[in-house]
Amino acid sequence: MKRLVILGAGTAGTTLANRLVKRPEWDGWHLTVIDATREHYYQPGFLLLPFGVYRKEDVVRPKRYYLPTSAELIFAEVERIRPDHKRVELADGRKVPYDVLVIATGTDVHPEETPGLQEHEWLRSIHTFYTFDGAVALARALRTFKEGRLVINIVEMPIKCPVAPLEFAFLADWYFTHRGLRDRVEIVYATPLPGAFTRPKASEMLGNLLAERNIKVVSEFNVMEVDPDKRLLRSYDEQEIEYDLLVSIPLHLGAEAIARSEMGDEYNFVPTDRHTLLAKGYDDIFVLGDATDLPASKAGSVAHFQVDVFVENFRRYVDGLELLPLFDGHSNCFIETGYGKGVLIDFNYDVEPLPGMFPLPGVGPMPLLRESRVNHWGKLLFHWVYWNMLLRGHELPIPARMSMAGKEIEEAVS
Repeated sequence: MKRLVILGAGTAGTTLANRLVKRPEWDGWHLTVIDATREHYYQPGFLLLPFGVYRKEDVVRPKRYYLPTSAELIFAEVERIRPDHKRVELADGRKVPYDVLVIATGTDVHPEETPGLQEHEWLRSIHTFYTFDGAVALARALRTFKEGRLVINIVEMPIKCPVAPLEFAFLADWYFTHRGLRDRVEIVYATPLPGAFTRPKASEMLGNLLAERNIKVVSEFNVMEVDPDKRLLRSYDEQEIEYDLLVSIPLHLGAEAIARSEMGDEYNFVPTDRHTLLAKGYDDIFVLGDATDLPASKAGSVAHFQVDVFVENFRRYVDGLELLPLFDGHSNCFIETGYGKGVLIDFNYDVEPLPGMFPLPGVGPMPLLRESRVNHWGKLLFHWVYWNMLLRGHELPIPARMSMAGKEIEEAVS
């Protein structure tokens, strides 16, 4: 019996495990899933925890409950991948052989990499919503914050869910307005990007929304250090931003096991073929989700589309056929903008987010690149879809390859 091993039981790893065991070509294969932690987090929910939209129990559940009963599940730290021996070595000394390996180890924040960030003011005047504990602590901080300067800062790209810091700024505007404190709270969005977002068309639209909400954008701000006593950010070009409450999106790095295996780039992300998802230099190792170095968003929708691509190519792999270049960088993101509204963007490697209707031309019901209430409810509905359909391996009615149907295509190609 052949062995397929998945490293990581997050969105990509769990969805893939459930999809594979339902396929007829899976006969004759044994599945092993390896992960160090037992809890599965709905990470989009971290954004909404600080504002009271979700409770703690809404965003965390046991991983075992969502993985196939036929899968061998090992809770252990990965020490090293040995491609030359086709095995994974665990920190407890066990060795797990594979015929095919899927790396879905994700990415985590590393505030310790920025001087002054994770010191005595961490989780006091300095917070993050990119971890479960951080989001819970930030909820307490926001409840008692009544005036001053709130700064949202992205340390460096790439990050998980690139729109989430923008969403936090919009939601903060709504939150303090709802509490009658908005005129006493200044909101500043400091980013290393030249604008609000990575894609020009969406950046312009979102930048205009920020301006309308009186949210100041400080672009091309590359933070060098934080002075927690003076409460200021200092950039490499000697700009300084004072804050009363700092919401940081720290540096993101891939898994340390990738570094120990000497398979990653400087950020521990695995060099990956942008269309087949094979790890570069290997014919039996694939990479999915946030673990890749691809120029696609590190987001749940991207992991979902990558799983679709992998499953379709897996049949060809089993039959000894050449893999098809199926993944096009497709990303589909809801952006909460507060006041019960949201924006939806749909794009890939080559096509900018465009206005139009999604998923049906002229019908929608969700407008693209425009605020609407239906987009807000779409984002909230995805919470149910995630736990009950996506992780369970059910196919969703959104194609892995981006469709141009319903989009205004005059300026489609970036």
